[in-house]
Amino acid sequence: MTEKTIKVPGPDHPITVEPDDAHVVVTVAGQVIADTRKALVLREASYPPVYYIPRNDVEMTLLARTSHTTYCPYKGNCAYYSIALAGEQGINAVWTYESPYSAVKEIAQYLAFYPDRVSIEVQPGA
Repeated sequence: MTEKTIKVPGPDHPITVEPDDAHVVVTVAGQVIADTRKALVLREASYPPVYYIPRNDVEMTLLARTSHTTYCPYKGNCAYYSIALAGEQGINAVWTYESPYSAVKEIAQYLAFYPDRVSIEVQPGA
């Protein structure tokens, strides 16, 4: 069995996680999947920012856990959900790090959505 490489964010690959008071609404086919003012925004290296939404603000009954998993050496093991309302596009459209590495521990149990598979509206907070 091969050991998984664990990397720590640093100057060559920075990662920050911060609360964001924006109003974030995720919809699929006109149905609200998530609605929060408690999102975390994760900024990683040169990637676009990702909003992570607390599970309490996600309509979990519209999601189905899949067997798909991935691994990030900076964040850990990643699990996925599909959104049936989105059809083919909704397969593995949602991801979560349930037990992330300590550098990004804040995102534990939060969910993120692929922006090319759902509609994500972000209105800046007050």
